[in-house]
Amino acid sequence: MVLVTDMWVWLLLYALWIYWTVKQYGKRWWWVILAVCLVVLCSDQLASHVCKPLFHRLRPCFNEDFQDVIWLPKGLAGGRFGFVSSHAANTFAIATFLTPALAKFRPWVALSLFLWAALSSYSRIYIGYHYPGDIVVGALLGALVGWAFWRLFQVAERRLLASKQ
Repeated sequence: MVLVTDMWVWLLLYALWIYWTVKQYGKRWWWVILAVCLVVLCSDQLASHVCKPLFHRLRPCFNEDFQDVIWLPKGLAGGRFGFVSSHAANTFAIATFLTPALAKFRPWVALSLFLWAALSSYSRIYIGYHYPGDIVVGALLGALVGWAFWRLFQVAERRLLASKQ
């Protein structure tokens, strides 16, 4: 689980998703990548700069009641507060956005996206950085952000294509 939580372990999968994006969207591929960056920016800012300061819920690794029962393979988390999980919000936002963007021609892409998001998010519980509720609410927040950006992306793409005709 220590490896699963590390972003760099997934580089091959990220490269595959980028390849599919280029293959499906052609010259417009960078619009999708830019949208994914905006999705992550939005979900991360909502989780880190709105929810965590608003709720002030300590992470399990900072909770004194759990000090004797938590093994921290990666040491303490970066911040004291963990509600909602930024990792869960970001990964589920990406999965929710990319599923309709890529699944049209590759039906199993959705499975890879959501398995990656779920496994990556679960690893945060395992290493003592989050409670299950942090992950569930983070995933819901991310899915909402991903869905909203997908709808915006569709509108922008239609208008862009209509203006070229």
